[in-house]
Amino acid sequence: MRAITYAVATAMLLTPPVSVHAQQVDRSQVARIVDEGTRDSEVMRIAQYLTDVIGPRLTNSPGMRHAEDWTAAKFREWGLTNVHKEGFEFGRGWWADSWSGRMVTPRYDQLNVVPITWTPGTDGVVRGQVILAQIDSDADLARWKGKLAGKIVLLSEAKPAEDPTSVPLRRWTDEDLAGFNDYSLPTYQDRGGNRSARMTFGERRDAFLKEEGALATVTMSGRDGDIVHGSGYSFRLENAPQVPGFEMSAEDYRRLARLLSMGAAPEIELESTVHFDDSNTQAYNIIADIPGTDRNAGYVMAGAHLDSWAAGDGAADNAAGSAMVMEAARIIRALGIPTKRTIRFALWSGEEQGLLGSMAYVEQHVASRPVDPSASGIARYMGWTRAWPITPGADHGKLAAYFNIDNGSGKIRGIYTQGNAGVVPIFQQWLEPFAPMGATTVSMRSTGGTDHVFFDAVGIPAFQFIQDPLDYGSRLHHTNLDTFDHLQAADMRQGAIILAAFLIQAANADKPLPRVPFPTEPKSSDGFYAFPGEAAGE
Repeated sequence: MRAITYAVATAMLLTPPVSVHAQQVDRSQVARIVDEGTRDSEVMRIAQYLTDVIGPRLTNSPGMRHAEDWTAAKFREWGLTNVHKEGFEFGRGWWADSWSGRMVTPRYDQLNVVPITWTPGTDGVVRGQVILAQIDSDADLARWKGKLAGKIVLLSEAKPAEDPTSVPLRRWTDEDLAGFNDYSLPTYQDRGGNRSARMTFGERRDAFLKEEGALATVTMSGRDGDIVHGSGYSFRLENAPQVPGFEMSAEDYRRLARLLSMGAAPEIELESTVHFDDSNTQAYNIIADIPGTDRNAGYVMAGAHLDSWAAGDGAADNAAGSAMVMEAARIIRALGIPTKRTIRFALWSGEEQGLLGSMAYVEQHVASRPVDPSASGIARYMGWTRAWPITPGADHGKLAAYFNIDNGSGKIRGIYTQGNAGVVPIFQQWLEPFAPMGATTVSMRSTGGTDHVFFDAVGIPAFQFIQDPLDYGSRLHHTNLDTFDHLQAADMRQGAIILAAFLIQAANADKPLPRVPFPTEPKSSDGFYAFPGEAAGE
């Protein structure tokens, strides 16, 4: 390993620098980072503990509490300072001990099911005939009144299987990466209303099913291949579901629907043992610092979300990102490279329910927006993106940059600049030593869906790295297959190395990274509002 390390480092040192007006890269320092991040890498040990030992880390579950304590202890062990938890209001803890499903009529067959998070358990085995009842509107509630007592209700349309049109695991080609240089002007659209309305209807539907005497509900997985997810969002006590809910593999679900269509009246048995914890409704972000030498220079930041869904072990999403962020902290601390600015590391909670942990940090430290304090989860996320004005907080001028990792364990191939043209030549120079590792692309595109978006939305230079997709979207994302087996060790070592180098560059830059204009309410002719990191219609 050491010979490979020095060979890569030497190749990087011999590559000529890019002639741009940006901070010069200390290539001997880069070589030290590469050596430490390969020869003494801890990234896979971190990922294995988070997945194999702790397992699922649903926000406020025992697994997440274990992960909070363990990651904070590791930061302290490595010598980071100011290690602490920052709480924010979330909701109930939930976890499942066991679950099962089987068809008993017209024949016996094991069914692949998983409980939907934050739904109640079955209190023993429930057995009933299945009925396919798509209930998507108030009119459907009236249509099914009096027909669901004692039934197990299939709520999804049994969509037919589709032949795969792409390989399940892929890496970006040079042609793919060239496409990342396309830049589109921002678009503005208010997307919050429909999703909030769907959530409100879901609560009415649950109350209706309880009143009608339905035994349980079953929805169909959106992926073929015996994959299940089990993602649910009713984590507040005031909107707690009353009917046990399950997700079933697409193959098993379609079989039940076909049997129904031929009049076979299938019966199934379902069982789930779940637990709730309302003793502490606060979720916690983990914060840790490597202090800078200039207390007035501010700080730079790296983050990843620590929480996961419950069907798998949350490996690619997002133990991989958390492990790379932690490994970057370990590398920098082990090398003792001094930086002018403090480097802060954050492991977020509540990301899967609406980026709630990073939103809480932004609100507490960076900037606030006038949001309805009673809103929670996705409703709060949607409301926050449309609330004006933005009021800068104490850290708005201090936070020089934020870097995020949350796209699986694939190799870093570049970075999105969120439309910030000023950072393009700087990032090109910072990435240039890592071209032999495959990281070359600086994209003007904006990307959304994870914890950099609220920093970006209030004018902080905040970035997500471009990573090889692998099988993140095709098989692993939020599923029972998201386990340690699918992580790419060499790619994760590369990611931690590049993150460490970027943090050191940003922390030692003579000037903070360029910023885009401070966000103000759009006055576009269509009257739509900005939705951070996403284009209209996506």
